[in-house]
Amino acid sequence: MKLYPMFADLGSRRILVVGGGVVAERKVAALLAAGAQVIVAANASTPALQSLAAQGRIELRQDEFDASWLDTIWLLVAATSDQALNRRLAMLAEQRRIFVNVVDDATLSSFHVPAVVDRAPLTIAISSGGAAPMLARLIRERLEALLDPSLGPLTALAARWRERIRARHPDLGQRRRFYETLFTGPVAALLRRGRSGQAEQATARALAEPSQMASGSVVLVGAGPGDPGLLTLRGLRALNEADVILHDRLVSDEVLELARRDAVRVAVGKESGRHHTVQDDIHRLMLEYAGSGKRVVRLKGGDPFVFGRGGEELEFLRQHGIAYEVVPGITAALACAAYAGIPLTHRRHAQAVRLMTAHCRDSLDALDWAAMAQERQTLAVYMGVGELGTLQAGLIEHGRAPETPFALIENGSRADQRVITGTLANLVASAAQHAVRSPALLILGDVAALAQRLSWFGAEPV
Repeated sequence: MKLYPMFADLGSRRILVVGGGVVAERKVAALLAAGAQVIVAANASTPALQSLAAQGRIELRQDEFDASWLDTIWLLVAATSDQALNRRLAMLAEQRRIFVNVVDDATLSSFHVPAVVDRAPLTIAISSGGAAPMLARLIRERLEALLDPSLGPLTALAARWRERIRARHPDLGQRRRFYETLFTGPVAALLRRGRSGQAEQATARALAEPSQMASGSVVLVGAGPGDPGLLTLRGLRALNEADVILHDRLVSDEVLELARRDAVRVAVGKESGRHHTVQDDIHRLMLEYAGSGKRVVRLKGGDPFVFGRGGEELEFLRQHGIAYEVVPGITAALACAAYAGIPLTHRRHAQAVRLMTAHCRDSLDALDWAAMAQERQTLAVYMGVGELGTLQAGLIEHGRAPETPFALIENGSRADQRVITGTLANLVASAAQHAVRSPALLILGDVAALAQRLSWFGAEPV
């Protein structure tokens, strides 16, 4: 280990920054955030540094550097473009046993400023020892994506309850197990939902009754249409916290690969003709796993609340007293249209979007055909491959022009995406000619014609 990792308390301590450019400005901002008393030495400085000086937040010295300035400081930051001055500053700091950071020069620095993930009061610092600072920044970006912002409030809560937890669990092993559950169980879930008061109450109950910490929970997560890059950060965090993942048939393998490796994965895809039976099975599994204290992710293709039965599942969880959260996903209409180069609205073509499902005859019979046939709107039809004939006939019968453009997007956002285009009059024939299969989304309206010249992903439209 080349560097000894250390977090320094700079509160009210004098720190000297030599340099007045944008780099110095960034260093000053971080030092002020840590509570330091900052002195900036520079002949010329940025407007932001001048403003900080005018506000009395920093001391700005515009004289030539004087070595005596080092006599009362704790740390030195050299942020100048003058290499000779930087070397002199490093030498003077070494003589006085003051730690110095020379920006972009690891060989002259006795301390390095790490890349930081800030979940105050939790702080994570990453350093490559000056060997590859860009790699440290890349790792920071990945950690930012993985670590929920609620970790800050969770750390603060643990600090407030620390002495009471120690008194309640004097045995180190018991205390460690309590903390593990505190950081991963219902208290953490309440903080993610912004319910700090309830989190405090749950902590008090858990200390009084340890069994309170054993309850499980369910998170409904929208997996998006298939491209793992479209999974939300919150969805990714949920997958990495899950003990059990109940996933639909349409959730891509690439999304599942992002999940925690040791999580139990259960496929709960629905089959035609068995929707009610399978939904009851899903309810049973959620109750069984959450009831045994597991963190369950119910992973759904697209968005849980857009033709995904998410509402029914929340009603069931509420009825049985199971804690739940919802993480929205990018629904197929948004993602598939975007990946096909089709804007769902366009000021010259469509001022409204209508989302509908056509997975069975009962749903089609309940549709407002006259409203659907209106011009200057975009129809996005989910699960309609098996009912294209009925859709075509009903729309034309109620006044939608036969020459209205359509796009059928099969496996939208995935590597094997296909886009079939044409007009409403040849919708059924085109789908048959190209053997379109589910999952496929139908977009109908003038905007669909834009796929031919705005497509950017996958094979060219046909």
